[in-house]
This record gives sequence, C-alpha cells and structure tokens, in this order.
Amino acid sequence: MLKKLSFLFLILLSVVNSQLNAQAIDPFIQEKVDQLSYDTLYSRLQTFENLGIKQVGTQSLENTANWIIDLYEQFGYTDIETDTFSVGANDVYNIIVSRTGTLYPDTWIIIDAHYDTYFGPGVNDNGSGTAIVLEMARMLKEMESAYSIKFIHFTAEELGLLGSYHYVENTVLPQNMDIRLVFNIDEVGGVAGEVNNTITCERDEWAPPGNNSASAAFTDTLANVTEPYSDLLTNISYAYGSDYVPFMNEGYVVTGFYEYNESPYPHSINDSLSNMDPVYVFEITKASLAAAIYFTGAQEIISNDPDLLNEINKVIIYPNPFCDFLNIENKTGKPIQLSIYNSYSQLVNTLFIKENSINKLTISQTPGVYYYQVVDHFGMITKSGKLLKQ
Repeated sequence: MLKKLSFLFLILLSVVNSQLNAQAIDPFIQEKVDQLSYDTLYSRLQTFENLGIKQVGTQSLENTANWIIDLYEQFGYTDIETDTFSVGANDVYNIIVSRTGTLYPDTWIIIDAHYDTYFGPGVNDNGSGTAIVLEMARMLKEMESAYSIKFIHFTAEELGLLGSYHYVENTVLPQNMDIRLVFNIDEVGGVAGEVNNTITCERDEWAPPGNNSASAAFTDTLANVTEPYSDLLTNISYAYGSDYVPFMNEGYVVTGFYEYNESPYPHSINDSLSNMDPVYVFEITKASLAAAIYFTGAQEIISNDPDLLNEINKVIIYPNPFCDFLNIENKTGKPIQLSIYNSYSQLVNTLFIKENSINKLTISQTPGVYYYQVVDHFGMITKSGKLLKQ
C-alpha cells in the first residue's frame, strides 16, 4: 500500500533514531499491531471460559481442542496435526500447526501455550496464552516469514508438562529439529482491580548452561520489543514450571511471558474472566505479535509482480561470505535502510543508503551468522537474507 510522500521525513527521522535506539518503531510491525482487535481477543477468552473445566479425561478438553483446530482451519492453515499420547486410560493430544519459512525452511521458531486446565475453567491459566497464540497465528497467516514456525498448543501441562515432554522426547530429539527459539506464553491474565502494567520476560538460568546466554539475549530483545509496541513495562526473571522446560533441559533456547501480578485464582473454579484483566491480555497480545514478527523475520507476502521483483533485485549486497566489510549497491532510485542483526536478533548496525549509490559497511563483530533487512522509503521490508562473516 502506498503512503503519502510526506511520510518520507518520518522514515528518515526513524533511521537516525534507530542508530540511537536498537528497538525504534518499525512501521511495518506497528501497522500489524494496530490491526489487532480487542473484541476478537475478548471473544476468544469468553469462548474458552464457556468450554468449561479442561482436565484430562473430560469432554471439555476434547471440545477445546476441536475449537482450536477449527479456528486454524478458518485462518487458512492446512498443516495441522495432532500429536496423540496416553495419560492413564485417556488419549490426549498436542495440536501442532506448521508453516514453512522462505529463507530458512529447516529452522523453526516454536510459539506455544497449553490449553488444559486444572480444577477450573482456566481463563487465565492458560486461556490467556491460548488466545494470544491464536491471535498471533491469525495475523501471521497473511505474512511470509524467514524462519519456519510451529504454533503448538500443548496438553496435560498441569499434570507435569506431560504434553511438552512427550513432544520433545518423541519428535524434537528423534528428528534432531533445528529450533532457533521457543517462545512460551503461560498465565498472562493479570488480576482484576489491580494496576497490571508490567509483564515478566522469562529467560533460562538453569543447567545446562550452554543455552543460557542465548536465552538471555533473546529475552532482552523480547523486553526491548515489548515496550515500544504496547503500554507495558517489563521485568526480567527466570523461566520455570511451564512448557519450555523440556526444551531448555535439552539445550534449546527459550524465552516467554508470565504475568507480573501473579493471580491467586489458577487451579481453582475462580480462574474466570471476571477475575482477570482482559485489557492487560490485549497489551500482551500486541507485544507478542511484535516479538513474533521480529523473531520470525515476518514480512508482507511478496507479490509475483515482475516490476516489484525487479526493484528487489536492484539492491545488491556482496561479498557473501565476507570478512570485514560489505558492499551495498542501491539501484532502486530511492533511499533505503539496511539493518544487520546477529544470530540473537540483536541489531548490530544500520545504514541509510541514498538512491543510486554504492556504500561500504564495516562489520566489526566476531565471525558468525548475521541477517539483514532492507527497508524501502515507505518503511516496508522489501528484502531480507543471511550473511556469513568469516
């Protein structure tokens, strides 16, 4: 969609600001966050409550699973599978919805929440996370992503993380899955009547220690993305007691959201919509979508229009692999912004490039894998890719 040319000044200003603030507002992310609907989220929470107490062995749990699957089908997803296992005499299943990335189809971002409850309707624990993951999936359906995504709704979490342990032991490890990040959302409903303006961003601080620094980096990024796109403050704490645990025990990188004002109602009949703060959940939905777009490298679905593809091919970045510097040729006839990120999605360099020019960018960071995004003069991501520094 074309925007007014007067917006160019704001984009140029954002380029300058982005050099001072690694998490300056991205117009594309802001546009998508603004498209979220409070009424849609609230309706999802109401439906979750009306589905009843979702314990293993109940029809309510089965009905909730079917409701989740039906929604994904309505969104247009086709790769939907049920990962079935037994808990006692009952068959239960995780719901796994996959979509393939355009640049790194074999590398996965997992976005998850559990949908089972314990002794109550569980609208906070974890209807809140379930509704947010559904909203992220709905919005991301209309975008491409650099990385592949799995939206996973785990079951039997309340009985000891049984669903996520089953998935890790029977799918992740046997397939040696390449997982870039697990983004877990659990109990983010807040407390009715309290000031719910802070969200806890969780990182791995446990053994094995090899994944802890990466988890800390992603969690810092999660906090930095949260504040510009929502009305929330952030608190950093440690991850525990939710479905990311089986992943981090095996050395995978995790991050997640958990409410700062901890509700006294989970695992009781009072875990209801009336005892939580749906406005708070909506703000977390905004932050979650912004983080998901950022982590997955999502962008608008690129048209097959030859004119558009020709414009994309007029931005040339070389050499790749590189040693100390990159050459960037901008032949589009319009100014662009190039941003370089490390493997933890942290911004390491940004360069504003005039139309019809060749620029040299020095990358002083250590050798490794880096990623780039090209933003056009309307603030839209037009090109992204992977770079290797030797």
